[in-house]
Formats: sequence, structure tokens, C-alpha cells
Amino acid sequence: MNRKTISRKNKFFALVFLMLVVASLFAGLDFLAQSQTVLAQMAEQIQPAATSSCSAKAYCVMESQSGRVLYGGNLNQKLAMASTTKIMTAITAIENCKDLDAVFEVSPKAVGVPGTSIYLRKGERFSIRQLLYGLMLVSGNDASVAIGEQVGGNIDNFVAMMNSLAQKIGATNTHFDNTHGLDSKTHYTTALDLAKITSYAMQNPTFAQIVSTKSTKIVSGNGQERYLKNKNKLLNSLQGCDGVKTGFTDDAGRCLVSSCTRDGMQLVCVVLNCGPMFEESKQLLEKGFAQFKLHDMAKLCRFERVLKVDDAKQGCVKLQVQGSAYYPLQISELADVKTNYTLPQSIKAPVKKGQIVGKISIFLGNNLLFSKNIITMEDVRSNTVWQSIKDVLSDW
Repeated sequence: MNRKTISRKNKFFALVFLMLVVASLFAGLDFLAQSQTVLAQMAEQIQPAATSSCSAKAYCVMESQSGRVLYGGNLNQKLAMASTTKIMTAITAIENCKDLDAVFEVSPKAVGVPGTSIYLRKGERFSIRQLLYGLMLVSGNDASVAIGEQVGGNIDNFVAMMNSLAQKIGATNTHFDNTHGLDSKTHYTTALDLAKITSYAMQNPTFAQIVSTKSTKIVSGNGQERYLKNKNKLLNSLQGCDGVKTGFTDDAGRCLVSSCTRDGMQLVCVVLNCGPMFEESKQLLEKGFAQFKLHDMAKLCRFERVLKVDDAKQGCVKLQVQGSAYYPLQISELADVKTNYTLPQSIKAPVKKGQIVGKISIFLGNNLLFSKNIITMEDVRSNTVWQSIKDVLSDW
């Protein structure tokens, strides 16, 4: 083999290698572009849908059913949250206590806990339910310790349960060191996480009832009475307010998590380190109800509502989207709702009510919100001879 042949082969292999490198580069760029698109869409999911001003260090207004963030600022900044911690304390206790009304003796460790207190005494007997009112209405730090010890066996176990539930909810930028919210370097959350935690907790009827209570009385097994008045002023000044929790420490500043429900739409508002926390929370919630309405996206979908049925006594069947798909929208966003669906040209009788016949995807702009089944709304019988015989026998 001469040198010219070797040279030509080397050039050929070099050219092939270069083409492979270039192809790989473009494939990589395409993959990177796709990844960036996915990340951008994921980021849009938690970006505020509208703009609003707030003096809080971080804040979030979320529609609780869909988890959509309506307004927000510094959503993922890790901050101290003071006694709003007790939202997680309460829901963890409720979910893990076998009998909320069983009476037990308060542990000595729960007596004399610093900060806000319901002044538990040695030897007093209460139920977890009673202490939950002391926890959420007047923010008893001592009540939080008594609850944690009774439900978790000890405080360390209970705090581990709180952190586990936070991960389950998706509050991945949150960590609890205690049950009450007194300042600690590794005790923190974010406005977004706290809104997620609260939206989750408000789905629990027991939690929702407690945090919406304006005042109550609890009586210990020893006969000691305590009158509890909720510190959340919005319960008396904001129409539809149904919770949730105040908080204050030197590090956290003034914190408030509030909830309000109107016309079937529940908004959760979180403000962390906010001086006028009641006033600004009320403004944010009022603005949310003024600018957004809750829509059943399944009813906004455009698709063929009737499907042809072969070999049937009636030639078609009515269709609907399976279940509901509620989402808060501004009026200007209604035009951005889009749907993609798949349906066969026809189906064969007999057809059962609720039978899945297709799929539909509901988008807001380019963001997928819901994927749902399309189902039949009625039974459709076949027109076969055998079916006719069955009908005659049935009538007979």
C-alpha cells in the first residue's frame, strides 16, 4: 500500500470523525434545548401569575386546590417562620393520633416552655384535640411540646415525623428543628413551601375546623378552665376568612398564614417578616378574588361531544370529560386555554355508561394543566337479533 493511499484513508477517517463530532454536538444542543424548555415550563408552574406589591421579605398567594401561585415574591428564600411552624405540628398530630379525644397527663417537659403559653401545669390532663385549640388559637408553645411528646413518643421522633410529612407534601426547602417555631439556625421554610403545607392541611376537616374557630373554652381533667381567643384578626375583618396562624420571633419578624374561601375558591396567603401582616394579607387576598375566578376546565374544553355508535338502536352516544379539573384564571387567560384530544370515528355497541373512549389534554398556553379521560354519558344497546330476543324476554 503506497503513501498516497494511506493519506487518502486518513483523510477519509478524519472527515468521518469530524462529521460524528458535529452530529454529536448538534444532538447535544438539541437535548440541551429540550431540557431548557422543560425546565422553563416547570419554572412557569411556580412563577406568580400576576404582579402585586408587598413589603414582606417573602410572600405567596396560592389557590389551594390547584396549587397555582397567583402572586409572590422571593418564593424560595429560606426564612425563619416563627409560630407558623405549628401548622405542621397540628397536621402531623392529627394524622398520627389514633384518638384525639383520649385524655393523658401532660409531661413535665411541657411545663414552663419559653414564649407564648397556655400555662400548662404539672399533673394536668388534656386530650390532643383540646391542646390543638391551645396550639392554633393562642399559639401555646407548651401545648406544642405536650402534643409532640404524646403523639411521637418524644420530641425528636415527632419532629422527624414533621420533616417526613414536609417531604411528602413537596416542601423540599423546609426543615423543622422543633414543634413551636422558636428561632434555630436550621429551622426554616419558604413562602412557597408554607403555602403548600397549609393548602395540604386545610384539606383535613379537623384542622380546618380548629383554625377557623374564633374562640373556645377547654377544661382539663382536673377541672381547670382556659378561655382561648384566636389571634388571627382576619377571622373578624375579612369575609370568608377561615384560618390559619400568626407568628413572631426576633429572627422571623411578624409572620401570618391566612386562608379565605369565596365562591368555592380557597386562597392561602403567606407573608414572612411583614410589619403590617394583617393589612397586607387582606389586600393580597382581596386582589386575588377580584382578579381570578375558579373555572372547571373540563367544562371549557372543546371536543366532539357526540360519538357514532355502530350496530346500535340509537346511532350515537353523548360524551363528557371524566371528573372535574378546577383551575384559577384571569379573564384575559380564557383565550389561552387550549385542548388536544383523541377519539375514534365510532365505537361498537353495546356501550356502557362511563366507558372510556378517548383522552383529552388541557393547556394554558404551552403549559399542560390536566390530562383526562373522555367517557360516555349513557348506555347504548346493540340492535342485534340476540339483543332483541333478550329485550323481549325481559319485557315478558
